[in-house]
Amino acid sequence: MSSSAQRIKIAVQKSGRLTDHSFDLLERCGLKLRKSKDHLFCYGENMPIDLLLVRDDDIPGLVSDDVCDLGIVGLNVVEEKRLARLAEGHETLFDKVYDLDFGHCRLSLAAPDDCEYRGLESLKDARIATSYVNFLRDYLTKNGISADIEYFSGAVEIAPKLGKADFICDLVSTGGTLAANGLREVEVLMHSEAVIVQTRAPLSDDKQDLVDRMLQRLDGVLQARGSKYVMLHAPRSALGEIHALLPGSEAPTVVPLDGAGDKVAVHAVCRENVFWETLENLKAAGASSLLVLPVEKMLA
Repeated sequence: MSSSAQRIKIAVQKSGRLTDHSFDLLERCGLKLRKSKDHLFCYGENMPIDLLLVRDDDIPGLVSDDVCDLGIVGLNVVEEKRLARLAEGHETLFDKVYDLDFGHCRLSLAAPDDCEYRGLESLKDARIATSYVNFLRDYLTKNGISADIEYFSGAVEIAPKLGKADFICDLVSTGGTLAANGLREVEVLMHSEAVIVQTRAPLSDDKQDLVDRMLQRLDGVLQARGSKYVMLHAPRSALGEIHALLPGSEAPTVVPLDGAGDKVAVHAVCRENVFWETLENLKAAGASSLLVLPVEKMLA
């Protein structure tokens, strides 16, 4: 059994919108986990990797302070905590090393439906409720806007109804919560998704090799998620047209068919959706015996 100092520690949101996606992704990378009785820790049974289950707001600090080697967290949290530490005179000692392509949302300004919004000028001397105080302050400063920022945790969208704010700044996914509270999105401050951050503290060669290996597996899992494996037969003379019809594919593998003269088998990994219309177009170009399969794992 490897010692604690030799094991990679990853900070993961204990509960929230990124939790299930994070666990699913790590398990797809081959990591088998056993959760502690207090549900605050997960032990990697087949790899020297452990998870600390914490609040998402704590993850950048745990990585920056070298308590954890890696963290999976929303870019919105990363930027808010980075600016908070800078405001306190502290450098953020972590780097974003990977975009995970889930947990997509945006940090936006929203106004009441009955508010006549005329651009950023409407924010001058206004009261804006948000839990993203540092990011909003930085955004307003860069745009030369002076406004009163009111810290509001929890259900920020109710602040205007309570008479606590004229506008709000909050995360938006579909906009349904805003609409239900008589608000509309008026400015997008940033687009966010889940990312991996890594401590700037030097890792041992073994630990860095393991991090690189995990990132390579992550890349393979994310590439496979939207990919399909297409197999078909076709006349060699139709290969140019067929290749052009295969969505998002690199050079396909072409194998002669025994005893079939000019006919060949074509195998290709398509990195985009393969629709019925695609198959119909391929058939019209001369393809036959078409088969589309999901891709479970990929390694470049």
